[in-house]
Amino acid sequence: MTQRSSETGEQADDRAARSGEGLTFEIRPWALGTVLVLHGELDLDSAAELRSAVDQALAGPAGVIVIDCAELEFCDSTGLNALLRAKARAAVEGSRIELARPRRLFLRMLELTGVTDAFPVRENVPG
Repeated sequence: MTQRSSETGEQADDRAARSGEGLTFEIRPWALGTVLVLHGELDLDSAAELRSAVDQALAGPAGVIVIDCAELEFCDSTGLNALLRAKARAAVEGSRIELARPRRLFLRMLELTGVTDAFPVRENVPG
């Protein structure tokens, strides 16, 4: 989430929680890789948070990074671009990215942009 220069990190977090804006994430290891749980909105203002989360997930052993999208409330073209770049980065590192529990509108965006086949989609989150 983008922080205004006059806000502390805590104030920005509180503002984002109140407004529903921004992106937060949790990283959980599992036997075959990492689960990355996204909460909030993935857009121009939060693409850096996704990059940071994927970098953290790639710091471990190569494997599958499952991105849990159940709590992803919004994703625009910048967010989709960030996911595609993350997929490419993971491939270079010998890992792969799969999406889990995406919402119907997110799946529709994948269809409309022609990238439906870019990510394997899971109905459940491992681990």
